[in-house]
Amino acid sequence: MKIDVLALGAHPDDVEMSCSGTLLAAAAAGKTIGIVDFTRGELGTRGTPQTRAEESERATKILGLHARENLGMADGFFRNDREHQLLLVAALRRYQPDVVLCNAINDRHPDHGRAAQLATEACFLAGLRMIETLGEDGQPQAPWRPRVVYHYIQDRQLPADFVVDITAHWPKKWESIQAYKTQFHTAESPIDEPTTYLSTPAFSDFMEARAREFGHLIGAQYGEGFTRERPIGVREVTELI
Repeated sequence: MKIDVLALGAHPDDVEMSCSGTLLAAAAAGKTIGIVDFTRGELGTRGTPQTRAEESERATKILGLHARENLGMADGFFRNDREHQLLLVAALRRYQPDVVLCNAINDRHPDHGRAAQLATEACFLAGLRMIETLGEDGQPQAPWRPRVVYHYIQDRQLPADFVVDITAHWPKKWESIQAYKTQFHTAESPIDEPTTYLSTPAFSDFMEARAREFGHLIGAQYGEGFTRERPIGVREVTELI
């Protein structure tokens, strides 16, 4: 099905942490929303690919996504090359998104910046008709290029080009993050797993503080920040908040 706003993430939970509130806001406005995860997060210190898949499924239900799939790229070792570009091009043509949200252009985890580059280039390549990909039915896919590509902000603080007010959707966003109980601190988190940067109460506090900080910038309680490569155009100035 056609997805209006498609979020791409290097790992399961990247999207939930960084832009799920924006997806929920789009859905509340009548848009179709979806997620494409690049890897299964199999190199993560906590959990397994199976438990992460189960957590991803729970988060999918919480967010009410219209579509979600995992491309099965190698965690830590995928590259921005022809093989991976074509895999993503096929997904973009399958869902035909108008808006793509993808990883931060620069971040603590090297997969994030690499995923951002892969997403940016694949979004352009998907519009070239001379690049041939096949759909799930084995038939050639039509070219498709998203109208805009935005990068969500992750661990490293970057100056936001714009901020989305997610105040009304914060409870559900937080619930979707808590679905990943092997990754983050929750009441149900396993106690026999190693402690990581993400699994501490301090990191949960950081995620909320980041959302409050972005919200503060626009006079809201909670927000999500994004960067983009080109200026944002408006038809007239009263469209701005």
